[in-house]
Amino acid sequence: MPIRYLQTFQRSCTARALPLVAAIATAMVAALLLPPAATADSDPRRRFSAGESPDWLRAVGRLVVPGIKLEDGRRRHHIERCSATLVQSHSGRRADTIVTAWHCLEYYEDLSRRIVFQLTDNSGQVLEFEARQLADGGNIEADWAILRLQRAVLPGTAPALAIADTVASAPLLMAGYSRDAGIGMAGQQLSYDPACAVTHQDKTFSDSDCRAYKGASGGAVIQVGSDGSPALTGVISQGDGEGLSRYIPIGIFKRTLLGYL
Repeated sequence: MPIRYLQTFQRSCTARALPLVAAIATAMVAALLLPPAATADSDPRRRFSAGESPDWLRAVGRLVVPGIKLEDGRRRHHIERCSATLVQSHSGRRADTIVTAWHCLEYYEDLSRRIVFQLTDNSGQVLEFEARQLADGGNIEADWAILRLQRAVLPGTAPALAIADTVASAPLLMAGYSRDAGIGMAGQQLSYDPACAVTHQDKTFSDSDCRAYKGASGGAVIQVGSDGSPALTGVISQGDGEGLSRYIPIGIFKRTLLGYL
């Protein structure tokens, strides 16, 4: 190949390669700056699996709340997808009360639209229950709410959790329908952190090192006794999706809750 044509060919190849080289370099820099992605090995949570996970975890269900949000000066329909927990009644037979986070109901104002609680029964079938609001804390600092199901969950259909008598101090279990793309499967899979701990306690909230993501809000914080019996000790409020999850202790609204059971 004549020298002049070879030089032209080399310049052409270099010009075509530069964008590719630049793109690769940019991607490498971005990879170094981004935090490491959570993997199945680094994520302590587990997916609920019948026969392998504690059966009482099925007391935690999905909560679908229709709301109206103000966006750019316009009122728009909004669907909030959270978690909620079925609570055991005084008799221990029929259960028709659930607890969740206040912020899951923050934009609910059209009473003609149904709040729906979805629960998986003993056979693996998803049941739907209409729910209505009974009481709540009123703001994110008191992020709890109590709802009544329009029909009770019959005995033997699904488990309901008892209320903890004491403030959580032992290892915790935190469960909900996290909407992460990994273990939570975009909110389609009940996931739980099987062993985490309280890291800070305040008058109105507690912090933990439990792992949960958006969608787990309103889910259950459970204290497991030495005999393996579970008790609901808190309601998931907020967190960073890594090693901090804040919850509202049941003791904050226990008297109100017992009044409805």
